[in-house]
Amino acid sequence: MTTYSRTAIVTSRIFLEHETGDHPERPERLEAILRLLERTGRLDDRQVIEPDPADEDTIALVHDRNYIEELREFAARGGGWLDADTIVSPRSYDVARLAVGAAVAAVDLVLRGEEPRAFALVRPPGHHAEPDRGMGFCLFNNVAVAAQWALERYGLERVAIIDWDVHHGNGTQAAFYRTDRVFFVSLHQWPLYPGTGRADEVGEGLGYGYTLNIPLPPRSDDRAYVRAFDEAIEPRLRSYRPELLLVSAGYDAHYADPLAAMAVTEQGFSVMAERVLRWAREWCAGRLVLVLEGGYNLSALASSVAATLDALDGSA
Repeated sequence: MTTYSRTAIVTSRIFLEHETGDHPERPERLEAILRLLERTGRLDDRQVIEPDPADEDTIALVHDRNYIEELREFAARGGGWLDADTIVSPRSYDVARLAVGAAVAAVDLVLRGEEPRAFALVRPPGHHAEPDRGMGFCLFNNVAVAAQWALERYGLERVAIIDWDVHHGNGTQAAFYRTDRVFFVSLHQWPLYPGTGRADEVGEGLGYGYTLNIPLPPRSDDRAYVRAFDEAIEPRLRSYRPELLLVSAGYDAHYADPLAAMAVTEQGFSVMAERVLRWAREWCAGRLVLVLEGGYNLSALASSVAATLDALDGSA
């Protein structure tokens, strides 16, 4: 009989207070996930952690302090549109701090040995947020701060981030483009917002060769993604030998998502989760953290997160 331990979840209903109105990135996204997990018993016998907000010093591990202050003041004035895609409400600054705090808390759980792996179910998402600006529905870069936290607080030397969101993680790439301490991998539909992520974007200086972009054509399916994992990503990570594996877990590559044109199924996300779990066990003593990014069809998002958890728990 196969035994398994359930992946810890870090989340909060406070994330629902980032109010975006009639917008693809809306509170109902997280509500749909939590409702399905609860209804199907996937929250039973599972550690669910309520995070604390990250302080400014933690956020400033990646983000420019002037930007942090500008965002705080913008929200305090009532918010509005940060750019053509990204809305800020009065509570958005505090909720974004909490999203960073959740990603950091997930890293703490894993690196302290309290849990082998954790999934931070957060909003707003983060991977488009660059050090000096938010964009693409993102205010602070949750996964990037978590990676830098692991390097500085725990003294790690090599962290890998795999971004399987359908959009290129331009903000994460920008944060680590000139360092060899973070190996960043992004699989994404091409062409698509934000227009970055060409295969020839591979890093600069000390970071040369430590960014791996895998642009994929529209309608790429489970097989295309798994092939990229097996043939492109695995050999590079095997050589890099990360000490911690982070995942920007977006689910907008699902065939039903309204903002993209890929053909990934719940089973595809399950297989990708199995791959990262195997790699974490092989190279990172099992230390694995996922952070929610995109996914805008509510039922597809919820079922894909559930499929991911099943794979991580060993119950897929």
